[in-house]
Amino acid sequence: MAEARTLIITGMSGAGKTQVMRTLEDLDYFCVDNLPPTFIPKFMEICMQSQGKSSKGLKLALVVDIRGGKFFEELAGVLDKLENNSVKYELLFLDASDATLIKRYKETRRRHPLGTRGGLSASIGKERKVLSTVRDKASLIIDTSDLTNDQLRKKIIAAYGKDGGLPPMNIVIQSFGFKHGVPMDCDMLLDVRFLPNPFYVPELKQLCGNDQPVIDFISKKAVTKEFEKKLEDLTQFLLPLYVKEGKSQLMVGVGCTGGRHRSVYIANLIGAWIKKSGYSVQVVHRDLLKK
Repeated sequence: MAEARTLIITGMSGAGKTQVMRTLEDLDYFCVDNLPPTFIPKFMEICMQSQGKSSKGLKLALVVDIRGGKFFEELAGVLDKLENNSVKYELLFLDASDATLIKRYKETRRRHPLGTRGGLSASIGKERKVLSTVRDKASLIIDTSDLTNDQLRKKIIAAYGKDGGLPPMNIVIQSFGFKHGVPMDCDMLLDVRFLPNPFYVPELKQLCGNDQPVIDFISKKAVTKEFEKKLEDLTQFLLPLYVKEGKSQLMVGVGCTGGRHRSVYIANLIGAWIKKSGYSVQVVHRDLLKK
C-alpha cells in the first residue's frame, strides 16, 4: 500500500490554487481550503487516527494562504515544527508574475485579500514579501504565468498522481425508461427505442433484458446486429480519447420506453465490451423493477 502523503499548497493569490485543488480532488486527495496553519499538525494527526490501518494510503491536500490573515504568519513556524518532529509533508508554491496576477484580478473583478489600500500592485507586492520565507521552503514551485488551466492540470497530475497519471476513469452505464424521465447526469445518451420491442410479445412481456428469451429475441434481429457493430466501434474509438482528455468519470444513459427490455440488454452489452477492453465499469438498471 502507498505511503500517506500530505501536500501543503500555498502561493500568490490568483496563481491557480483553486484549479490545483480541483485536480487533486480528481486524484483522490482529501482537500481542505483556507486551513489556519496552527491546525495543520492536529488535523493531520486526526486524519491518520481516523483512517486506522488504512492511513498508509491517505492523501491530504491543505491550502493555506494569505486569506488567513494573522493566522498565516504562523505557517513558517508550523512547517519547522513538522520537520523537527520528522513529520513528512510536501510544500507546493504557486507563483505568477505581477502583470499576470493584475490581469487575472481585473478579469475576475475580485478584491485582493490584503485590500485595496495603495492599489492592486501594492497589495501584490506586500503579499510577495510576506510569502518569501515560505517560498524558500517549497518542494516544488510552479509559475502559472504562461500556463492554461489544462497545462496546469497536467503538471499537477504528473507531479502528484499515481505513476504520474489520473486514477482509472469511473464508467457507469445506466439503463432507463423514457417514460420515467431522462437521467440528469448523463454525458452520453442512447435512444434504443428503434429496436424490436419484446413488450408486445406476450410470453416476453413480464421478462426483462437480463433473461435469455428476451436477449435472443432482440439480438437475432438484423437491425440489432448492425447497430451492435457500429456501437462497439464507437465505444472502442471514444474510450481511449476520453482517458487521454483526462475525463475522471463517464456516465452513459441507454433508454427505451419502459427501461426493462431493450435498454437493459444494450447496457449489459456495452458494459461487457468495456470490461473486456480492460476498463472498470458499473452497469446500473434504474427502472428494471418499475411497471
